[in-house]
Amino acid sequence: MSKTKILFIDTTHPILPEKLEKAGFICHHFNSKSIDELKLIIADYQVLIIRSKFYLDKSLINAATSLKLIGRVGSGMENIDIGYAESKNITCLNSPEGNRDAVAEHALGMLLSLTNNLNRADRQVRQGQWKRETNRGISIQERTIGIIGFGNTGSAFAQRLQGFNCTILAYDKYKSGFGNKFVIEAGLEEIFSQSDVVSFHVPLNNETRYMLCEPFIASFKKDFLLINTSRGHVVNTSDLVVAMKSGKINAAALDVLEYEAVSFEDLYVKEMPCDLKYLVKSERVLLSPHIAGWTHESNIMLSDVLATKIKNHWKKNYQKPNLQN
Repeated sequence: MSKTKILFIDTTHPILPEKLEKAGFICHHFNSKSIDELKLIIADYQVLIIRSKFYLDKSLINAATSLKLIGRVGSGMENIDIGYAESKNITCLNSPEGNRDAVAEHALGMLLSLTNNLNRADRQVRQGQWKRETNRGISIQERTIGIIGFGNTGSAFAQRLQGFNCTILAYDKYKSGFGNKFVIEAGLEEIFSQSDVVSFHVPLNNETRYMLCEPFIASFKKDFLLINTSRGHVVNTSDLVVAMKSGKINAAALDVLEYEAVSFEDLYVKEMPCDLKYLVKSERVLLSPHIAGWTHESNIMLSDVLATKIKNHWKKNYQKPNLQN
């Protein structure tokens, strides 16, 4: 019986192909960016490993006539037509457990930086300015933090907030019964009425695209600080800017932007839009280039977790005699 062939169409940590080859899989790497070239060879493979270089649409899935499994190194699955893949009996796996701690730590770091004016103060001191009163911060203690999405990263963020003596509200449309002595399970109405800080930890799909928009913002009873480490298109940037100008959103920490290219490696706009110019110039905005889950440790863990999932799935469902434990 021939061995199972895996095609890596994106870069990963070496531990992923190493572990899969040790388990008996044959791993090949596709380094081109040409979809036409990919279509010529994709039918030979039973497993695809991706990150974000390509969108696996119906045409690519149809070309992959031997495909049984798609492995996404990371959490977001928006670059896969999951519904169509599953209709073809193709399993889709990801590894959100691998970078949840990194994302949570990054979100916390952004929160602390904004509430204590650290980036602005650092820049001023380097310019010879010593401004203490204008950089007086605000305490997280006794504030209410609203977490939207309580999966891997949302729960990890909540765990790191536990020592700050703040109230943690968490909303998740698809989960219940997760409240504990540190986290209050809440509805959106409670998030709207009580939150001083709102942090998004949701996947990008039709329900969450532009979730933060003008009507959503208007529902909040108080002005608030926004953190987004999920996906750029969760936030409508134009509506965010309007809310910042009015003071309804008093500060924003954004690791992701709706202007990112599909691969997340660059911005897809040739000229900077006016709304992005506003964010770049504002001292109430903290920006980072989609690196919340981008630590050295998470780079290993993302691939390690996915390798284990693929091996377990294959052993359970296909029982290939050539695959080892």
